[in-house]
Amino acid sequence: MFAMKIIVLFIACFAVLCGCAMQQDVIALYDRMAVLEQRNIELEKDKAQLKSLTQESIKKQEEKDRYNRTRSADIYVVLDGLREEIRILNGKLEEAEYLLKRKIAVLEDVEAKKKDILGKLEERSALNHDCIVNIQKYLNLEPSSLDAKIKTVGKTEKQLSEDEIYTSAKQAFDRDDLEAAREEFQKILKQYPNSRHVDNAQFWIGEIYYREKWYEKAILEYQKVIEKYPKGNKVPASFLKQGLAFLNLGEKANARLVLNELILKHPKSNEADIARKKLKGFK
Repeated sequence: MFAMKIIVLFIACFAVLCGCAMQQDVIALYDRMAVLEQRNIELEKDKAQLKSLTQESIKKQEEKDRYNRTRSADIYVVLDGLREEIRILNGKLEEAEYLLKRKIAVLEDVEAKKKDILGKLEERSALNHDCIVNIQKYLNLEPSSLDAKIKTVGKTEKQLSEDEIYTSAKQAFDRDDLEAAREEFQKILKQYPNSRHVDNAQFWIGEIYYREKWYEKAILEYQKVIEKYPKGNKVPASFLKQGLAFLNLGEKANARLVLNELILKHPKSNEADIARKKLKGFK
């Protein structure tokens, strides 16, 4: 009986001990579960944060892609505009090149015709000069004696500067002493070929012949201005006076040719304006 009590007591103690062990296991299990739940919560937070960051990155990337697409479209529009401008410019360039070639062809044709006209004028001028020489001989006005007289006078004169000679020549021209003016202007050409007055002196020689109505000779003298001093200030005036000289000779076709050349080469000059008005009066 006593033994049974001991066994029952032992079993009871064992049960109590097992219950205590199981309770500790349950507590430990709860603790682990709590830790796992906490980790799960933290993982959910990290997942939500990662998802948020991913969505934000996707949104930024989409905005970037949208911006790039918009910019690409703008660039294509600009490129299309530039291509159109280049096409228009190329068309204008081709047109300008065509007009330039035509202008050059016209000028070359004018130069050829004018060269032929000037050749004929030189022949006519030479004939006129021979006639004058013959008249002088007939009247006992030998050019040789006249030249000798001029040379003799020239030796006694002091050497004048180019400015003094030019001033003296212009004064002689203004008072209509054409022979003296011609001699003085020619003196500048001979003694001071590099003078700043040479182009003007050559022009005034043409003016002297024009005033004397020796239009063929005047045209040839004006041509020297055009050919020898192409950058001089008297070139447009020389073209204009050539045209007027041809008009005075009754040669309207040649006058038209020269006046058109003036307009082509010096379109903005005052002489070109006068030439346009003259051409309008042609029939």
